[in-house]
Amino acid sequence: MTTSRILTSHAGSLPRTPELIAANAARPVGEDGLTPEPTAEFREVLAQAVRDVVAKQHEIGIAVPNDGEYGHLMGSAVNYGSWWSYIFDRVSGLALTGDDHLNGEPVRSGPGNVRLTTFPDRRDWTIFAEAYQDPSSGITVGSQPTFPAAIGPIAYSETGRELVGQDISNFRAALDAAGYDSGYLAALSPGSGSRIVDDHYGDEDAFLDAWVEVMRPEYEAIAAAGLTVQVDDPSIAENFDQINPEPSIEDYLAFTRKRVDAVNRALVNVPTEQTRFHLCWGSWHGPHTTDIEFRHLAPLLLEIDARYYSFEAANVRHEHEWTVWEDLALPEDKVLVPGIVSHATNVVEHPELVAQRLERFARLVGPERVIGSTDCGLGGRIHPQIAWAKLASLVQGAEIASARL
Repeated sequence: MTTSRILTSHAGSLPRTPELIAANAARPVGEDGLTPEPTAEFREVLAQAVRDVVAKQHEIGIAVPNDGEYGHLMGSAVNYGSWWSYIFDRVSGLALTGDDHLNGEPVRSGPGNVRLTTFPDRRDWTIFAEAYQDPSSGITVGSQPTFPAAIGPIAYSETGRELVGQDISNFRAALDAAGYDSGYLAALSPGSGSRIVDDHYGDEDAFLDAWVEVMRPEYEAIAAAGLTVQVDDPSIAENFDQINPEPSIEDYLAFTRKRVDAVNRALVNVPTEQTRFHLCWGSWHGPHTTDIEFRHLAPLLLEIDARYYSFEAANVRHEHEWTVWEDLALPEDKVLVPGIVSHATNVVEHPELVAQRLERFARLVGPERVIGSTDCGLGGRIHPQIAWAKLASLVQGAEIASARL
């Protein structure tokens, strides 16, 4: 925030190396069926991979790096969406119950009663069922694994403390080797954590409260190491598509405000200047015609106690919504981290397009309060060669915009 140059970053996940993927798959899973057994070989491969991915970000010119979320890996028992499922091996009180909660009977919402349905019952997936079931469409949703459920009181475990310590140690060493002063590590939000099945608490609010206590130690550990905490919470926007029938905006915002409050309570001991919040619309490759509009969420976004706000602004369903910031005043101590290149297309954005997108935001809030980023994580969504080309184009476009501004 001390420079007129537009900085660059990204939303989190970066492509894993073949060596890291193979080392992770080779790890044995513990007796609980969730936690991969730590091995010296894996730790060594992971540490080197983090050093390499941070060095590559530095080589390209990314100003605010992370560890590519390489530490957020799971074993073979649960291996889906590591931005979310990484937490399962850091929390006690969870178990694979054998029940297929994900593909069970839909849970419908009544008037004024916002309740989530099962994932396959999303409205977008229902409207475009033919496309989602067609292997040639490019948006087919494959078979989903069974997720764990809370079968007892949940808590951040000693394993969790060890793993977040490992993330911090690996990242700190990589930052020092590459010549960075600092960077950020991503962590799950309480609201996203509470989307797993609750077979213990029996109360939605109590379960959400439990996740606040679960996530607080992870946030505090990252901040204590002098790093920025990125709270990942696609559920803030994504839950809207997962409620049937479609709720009123008023009901949905009341439902979501509880999750915003949960984030703030979990961050209570983390300095605001070390916090960024990431919002997206789920980011699966699909039509997204039932997404909630950003204008409804942006004021709520500013209620989150963070310095930096990361959100999708490049994909064709939401790019037009940059105009929200023409009417919504951004507090002077806040920074926008808009998505400028998208994970949803294999087309590499031209640096001139990147510059134009950045200039829209910079002219509204000032270049020192804009950090160009990606819509969401690139890892696992596009080919690694394309992902790195997109980041290179992002940096080039930021240089063009900075020179013009």
